[in-house]
Amino acid sequence: MSLQTHFIPSLIVFLLSFPSYYSFPGISEASGYDASAGRANPWYPSTIQGRNFGSSKMGRSLAAVKTFNVNDYGAKGDGSDATEACSLSQGSVIVVRKNKNYLLKPITFEGPCKSSITVHIYETLQASADRSAYSKDLTRWLVFENVQILAVEGGGTINGNGKIWWENSCKVNDDLSCKDAPTKMHVSFEKCVGVEVSGLTITAPADSPNTDGIHVTRTQNIQISSSVIGTGDDCISIVSGSQKVQANGITCGPDHGISFGSLGDGNSEAHVSDVTLNGATLTGTTNGVRIKTWQGGSKFQNIEMHNVKNTIIIDQKYCDQDKPCKSQSRAVQVQNVLYRNIKGTSSSSETIQIDCSEKFPCKGIVLQGIDLRVGGKAAIAECNNAKITEKGNVSPSCT
Repeated sequence: MSLQTHFIPSLIVFLLSFPSYYSFPGISEASGYDASAGRANPWYPSTIQGRNFGSSKMGRSLAAVKTFNVNDYGAKGDGSDATEACSLSQGSVIVVRKNKNYLLKPITFEGPCKSSITVHIYETLQASADRSAYSKDLTRWLVFENVQILAVEGGGTINGNGKIWWENSCKVNDDLSCKDAPTKMHVSFEKCVGVEVSGLTITAPADSPNTDGIHVTRTQNIQISSSVIGTGDDCISIVSGSQKVQANGITCGPDHGISFGSLGDGNSEAHVSDVTLNGATLTGTTNGVRIKTWQGGSKFQNIEMHNVKNTIIIDQKYCDQDKPCKSQSRAVQVQNVLYRNIKGTSSSSETIQIDCSEKFPCKGIVLQGIDLRVGGKAAIAECNNAKITEKGNVSPSCT
C-alpha cells in the first residue's frame, strides 16, 4: 500500500488491508500548520457533506476497471451538502477532483474486494468539525477495511480538523476525563500485509496531544520512505504484532521521535521484530530512537540528530499515568538491537538512557559508531541492567 499526500490530524485507519500502496505528498492537522513558523494557522475551506460507505458493498463484479468521480455522485466541493458522494465497486478508481474541498463525516470503505481499488485525491478532504458525528466511534474518521490491492495517491491534502479534539483533550484540560478519549493519530496501519508508504508530509503543532504521525500495529512487511513528519507525539510508533518494518529517508521534528511501543501494558504479551530504520534526520525532537515497554533483531542506523533531548532510549519501566506504577514481576524482553552510525547533537547532557528490568535485563544491545555531543562537549550515557557491546568509537559510552 502506498501513500503520497498532506495530512492534518486525521485518523486514517487501514484495517486488514493486503498488498497496498499509499502515496501522497502531505498530511496535516486540522487547522492547518505553518511548519516554518512552528504554529497552527486558521484555515476555512469550502465543504460538502459525505456519507458512510460501510454499507456500500464492494463486491459487485465489473468487466473492466470503472472510474467514479465524486462530483458525479452529488459531491460539489462548494460548501453545499451531498447525501451520496460516490459508490464503490470491484476494480474501481475513485477520483477527488482538483480545485475542490470536501467535508467528510466518518467514512468506511469496506471490502472484501477481489480486484484492485485506487483512490486519487487531488485536492482537500477535511473532517467534519461536528463532534457529535463521531459518537459511534471516536477512534476513526477515514477507514479502508478488509481491502486487497489498495492504492491511495494523488498529491492532495487530508485535513483531520484536529484542533477541536486537542482543545478537548484530558492532557490539555485536567478537568476532562481520559476515559473513552478519541484517538488523534494521523495514519494507522492495523493488521495489514505488504504496505508501501512514501512521500508523506504530516504536520501538527508540537503541543498537540497524542498525534502520532504513522502508527503501525499487527502489521507485516511495511516500508515507509521519503516522508517528512512533525507532530505533537511520536513521529513513527511501532507496537505489538508488527514484523519486518523498514523505514528510510525519514525526517522527524518537532515530535517525540521514533518509538517501539509502548509495549506490555496491563501485563500483556508484546512482540515486535525485524525492524530496520536506515537513514533518518531528527531535529528538535524530545527523543531520538526509543524503545518503551511497560513492566509486566532490530536496527537503527545512519541517523542524524540535531538538538534532540534524549537520543537513544530503552525504557523497560515505561509508565504513562499520573500515579506511580507498581513494580512488576514481568516485563517485555528487549534483545538484539543494533544502534549504528548515529551522530549529532543533544539538548540534554544525559542523552543515552538504557533502563532495563532487573528480572529481565536487555540482551544483545550493540552500540557502534556513536558520536553524540552537547554544546560541543561529550554527553553522558546512563545504562542499567543491560548487556551492551560497544564497537568502534562510541561516545558517550555505557562502560
